Amino acid sequence: MKKIAIQGIAGCFHEDAAQNYFGNQEIKIVECNSFQKVCALMDEDKADYAVMAIENSIAGSILQNYSLIREYHLRIIGEIYIHIQMNLMMLPGVKKEDIKTIYSHPVAIRQCTEYLETYFPNAKIIENQDTAASGKIISENNLKNAAAIGNLRTASLYHLNPVDKGIESNKKNYTRFWILSKHATQSKKNNKASICFEVGHYCGALAAALDIFAKHKINMNKIQSIPVIGKPNEYTIHVDIEYDNEDNYEEAIHEILKNVSSMSVLGEYIRGKIDNSIL
Repeated sequence: MKKIAIQGIAGCFHEDAAQNYFGNQEIKIVECNSFQKVCALMDEDKADYAVMAIENSIAGSILQNYSLIREYHLRIIGEIYIHIQMNLMMLPGVKKEDIKTIYSHPVAIRQCTEYLETYFPNAKIIENQDTAASGKIISENNLKNAAAIGNLRTASLYHLNPVDKGIESNKKNYTRFWILSKHATQSKKNNKASICFEVGHYCGALAAALDIFAKHKINMNKIQSIPVIGKPNEYTIHVDIEYDNEDNYEEAIHEILKNVSSMSVLGEYIRGKIDNSIL
């Protein structure tokens, strides 16, 4: 049985991602209260894999997770996109006008800003470690003047009433999750890679490095800069690239090594599919 570390508890979106990615395989979810704890369990060999959110189409990238992956020397071995629907849920019998406090994960809250500003401008918004944990708080403490934002499975698990469904600002809302391991995987089916590098401080340094991918007909579908801790004005550049020809990819990697000050391949894997019906 594979042990899968996630940030959150039963009913959260990370658990959805784990169940969807590993399909019919027998897995055991290891709940963690932070992304740091997820990585620590991996480092201590107390989990076989981890599932970690890396970006949301509304709220953007989760920058700390880029740093954690590098700090703990984890490898990306897969990815999955999960369509995210947010719902306002509360105890049965509670009315919307009773709500004074709303709990949820900070990323989930950012995805529902327009709804909250329109219908609950005076409510106290409390950020919690997890969407499912927010629902659990409402249920276990019998809070009749509070609500939580999360998915429908959270409502079912903790016996809450989903009063308003689909409250996210954009219905084409998805989160990308990375599947992490302590060891890289090799497969001829791999067609995507995540790399990071640093370049010198001179005119055109970054442009020259990125141009190498175009030269070798490799598509860059994400570029993210992460500040280097303790080094003002210095950044690590994270790039997700897709390739159909492995030789082109290998040639590009060898060439870019000659044009950057340092480089790491964080993972090579099969690119995840997005359900076109939600786009």
